[in-house]
Amino acid sequence: MSSPLRVALLVVSDTAAKDPSTDASGEALGQLLADEGSGKWELVETKIVADNVTQIQRQLMLWADVAAHRFNLILTTGGTGFAVSDNTPEAVAALLHRKAPGLVHAMLAASLSVTPFAMMSRPVAGVRHQSVIVTLPGSPKGAKENLQAIIKTLPHACVQAAGANSRAIHAGGVKKLEADAGLSSTTEQSSAQPHAHHHHHAHGHGHNHGHGGHGHGGLVRHTKPGSNPISNDPSLGPSRRNRESPFPMLPVADALAKISENTPAPEIITSKVDSNLPGHVLAQDVTARENVPAFRASIVDGYAVVVPRDGNMKGVFPVVSVSHATPGEVKPLNEGEIARITTGAPLPPGATSVIMVEDTILKTMTDDGKEEKEVEILADNVKEGENIREVGSDIKAESVILSKGEQASAQGGEIGLLAAVGVSEVKTYRKPVVGVLSTGDEIVDHDRPGDLRYGEVRDTNRITLISAAKEAGYAVVDLGIAGDKPGTLEETLRDSLRRVDLVITTGGVSMGELDLLKPTIERALGGTIHFGRVAMKPGKPTTFATVPVKQTESGARVDKVIFSLPGNPASAIVSFHLFVLPALQQMSGVEPAGLTRLPVVLAHDFPLDKSRVEYHRAIVSVSKDGVIRATSTGGQRSSKVGSLKGANALLCLPQGSEPLKSGATVEALLMGGIRSDF
Repeated sequence: MSSPLRVALLVVSDTAAKDPSTDASGEALGQLLADEGSGKWELVETKIVADNVTQIQRQLMLWADVAAHRFNLILTTGGTGFAVSDNTPEAVAALLHRKAPGLVHAMLAASLSVTPFAMMSRPVAGVRHQSVIVTLPGSPKGAKENLQAIIKTLPHACVQAAGANSRAIHAGGVKKLEADAGLSSTTEQSSAQPHAHHHHHAHGHGHNHGHGGHGHGGLVRHTKPGSNPISNDPSLGPSRRNRESPFPMLPVADALAKISENTPAPEIITSKVDSNLPGHVLAQDVTARENVPAFRASIVDGYAVVVPRDGNMKGVFPVVSVSHATPGEVKPLNEGEIARITTGAPLPPGATSVIMVEDTILKTMTDDGKEEKEVEILADNVKEGENIREVGSDIKAESVILSKGEQASAQGGEIGLLAAVGVSEVKTYRKPVVGVLSTGDEIVDHDRPGDLRYGEVRDTNRITLISAAKEAGYAVVDLGIAGDKPGTLEETLRDSLRRVDLVITTGGVSMGELDLLKPTIERALGGTIHFGRVAMKPGKPTTFATVPVKQTESGARVDKVIFSLPGNPASAIVSFHLFVLPALQQMSGVEPAGLTRLPVVLAHDFPLDKSRVEYHRAIVSVSKDGVIRATSTGGQRSSKVGSLKGANALLCLPQGSEPLKSGATVEALLMGGIRSDF
């Protein structure tokens, strides 16, 4: 194969069609093609469409039918389940000239080895013209598992579909085909097992221990991961502790998917409509209790009139009453009479229109000179309903004024809208309570008087994370500092999980003999560690776990969340924004969860890490010419507290050997508001 095979990727999602930043599967599949495609694939084009048969088919035909631009492989992700809106299998099946049930079988077999619920997927595969088309699930995890199951055989399928000589291709027999594809009928079928191939990159060294970690120089590893026996029991002593992490190195997208899958569902509560409501997400639609306005009201200062059939209002009329924007009874109005009225005041019964004061002339006053007696109206061809705000013209009673999933803010007027229609209570999702705990015998309170003793480190993480969680709108419990003793850490965590919904710890997640968080969560608390390493910089040892906790009131067991973040300050705050915040938002009902994403232009060259994606602390600002630019905060060593100063964004930098040049565009995750350079 002289050149890579051309791939097109179609993301099918109503949500992503409205907000492309919500899509995680497209990025995960693109990375998989690059990492596991052995250089045989080139992802040329990615499109997002709504879950609509016509839109799906139109895009697929553009890619498969035009010979000059035809793709060898077309992948779709999303819309393959049993939901009413899942239309991808039907849309694709109708286009296929030849079906490929073997590919479907391989994908289902791989997924069924992971979960019985894989039988709820409805994949389709086949050929249209010379393009192989395969449908994948919408979740990043499911999409990757399915593609991993067949990726090594797809080059052969694409070459044949493109018209290659089949006899020549099969001349060496099946064994040669398997060897060329990197497969073996007896050993390589494990490629269908998810995650078996993720344990690459020799980064098994222990770092980020405590808060006083150091920057790394050239790290040297002399043995391959997996070559040493793994012990996961710290009670065996230092000589037999882990030499390398037993946890696979997950891509960021996979880690986020595991957080989404295992974070507890939001709890519904009743909230009062008051100053505490902003930040809460509505758990059900809210309907108006009454009309707004509740009465026919004038929208101008002027005179309420009864319009005659001919519409001629010219002449002098007696002013028989006054209507102000105050409660009270108003005298009915008859034809030939007028009433002075102010903006927002109710129309007198019988009135059919309002004449603006600018269209009148004062003729006479009452004897006491305090009120108008007669007014001349200059208007002709007057119609009923002029300058009147009808009952319910702003909001009709029983209409939906706020929808489930909307978030009440202090700026957007949601509180005023609820108040306007007399709603005093609403159903919302409860915001979780966060606990923040530092670990390590070397850690001392940041405000402890006196100088530090040798080996002591001031606790910068706890106050930083408490502040970040509060700024995000969550109640926080300060859990203090736990020492590096198994019993102490276990008791502290047990007590913390009874008091809060989500615990954030820092330190103790690397490979040292005193890094006890993971074994304490697994062995002492009976928790599940969903991931213990992430392929990112900084924050590689970030750990996400859930622990069953018995509720005091009901006796039922519920899952509580623990995020164990690295001890280095930059690693901790980056991991908080990237992983913890989306979990908190999901528990609060916020959709989509996570930081706001936007493209920014690099103001200068940025170096790249050769082996991991990097979340670079940066300052994002907008210039007079409207360009949003990003500037580095300086040295990015994970222990460097100064790299956090002024940072309002994380730049998503890919791994690479050459720097990204000034003027290049990258994605930024906003931690704060965009600054102005003018």
